[in-house]
Amino acid sequence: MIDVQRLRVLRAVAKHGSFNQAATALHLTPSAVSQHVAALERSLGAQVVARSTRGVTLTRAGRIMVGAAESVAAELEHARQQVDQLSTGWTQLTVATFTSGGRLLLPGALPRLMAAHPRTVLHLREGEPQDTLPLVRQGAVDLALAYHFDGPLPAGPGPGSGLEWIPLLEDPLHVVLPKVHRLADRDSLDLTELAAEPWVLGCLKTEAYLRRYAERAGFDPEVRGTTTDYFFARSLVAAGMGISLIPSIALAPEIPDLCTVPIRPPGPIRHIGVAVISRKNRPHATTLIQALREQAEQQHEGC
Repeated sequence: MIDVQRLRVLRAVAKHGSFNQAATALHLTPSAVSQHVAALERSLGAQVVARSTRGVTLTRAGRIMVGAAESVAAELEHARQQVDQLSTGWTQLTVATFTSGGRLLLPGALPRLMAAHPRTVLHLREGEPQDTLPLVRQGAVDLALAYHFDGPLPAGPGPGSGLEWIPLLEDPLHVVLPKVHRLADRDSLDLTELAAEPWVLGCLKTEAYLRRYAERAGFDPEVRGTTTDYFFARSLVAAGMGISLIPSIALAPEIPDLCTVPIRPPGPIRHIGVAVISRKNRPHATTLIQALREQAEQQHEGC
């Protein structure tokens, strides 16, 4: 039988990349962490970490076990919440979201949740998908409103994410230009037409995404600034610092003297959706997801 505490220790080792840092996080000694991992390896008959002078990395068996450990942690957290509900009559629901998606969809969806389940205590955590999706796997949040670009969900280690992805919206990125720009009156633009332009962007992931598309188009973009806020990035465009690449849902409120031009297909798109633990059925989460779907449909119809 696999010891749950040993799985907990392995998760910490995977997260921190060393026995010493895992020991600090768990309030154990490095020796105790090493013993737990060694005992887990003996019980499995397989090595779960590869040790080196630079730290430890997961083996394939280790990645499988970390995925299982996170599923176990999520189920235990779910069970704890159910027990709390028995004693208090209130249900805890924790939702993670990224800023622009939360601002667009949650205000319209939350009243429907509270109307259907008035004895719900809602907790909200803001963060980017690479931070919030692992929290869903671990059971620390019940669902995450998140996004991804071309690649897979940034859900953390393991052969499978253990997450169900429920799509809500496609969010195309647009070029934002000063109204006095020579290309401002165009109906659409190809990225190759922007090869000589300086850029100021609203997040690091947008910069990485722009660089991938620019490489396909045959140029290396000159990025003069990267912020953590799309409104700030658009303000810098208005100040004449450059042009920007902004998701559709982050184009409000409008800024005077700026215009928005779509990119010709195939252009960059953010895929917005909800991530939940696969096969985990919670009526409150199901209600909120349906409300988010309806809200997303309203946004699509209003476009």
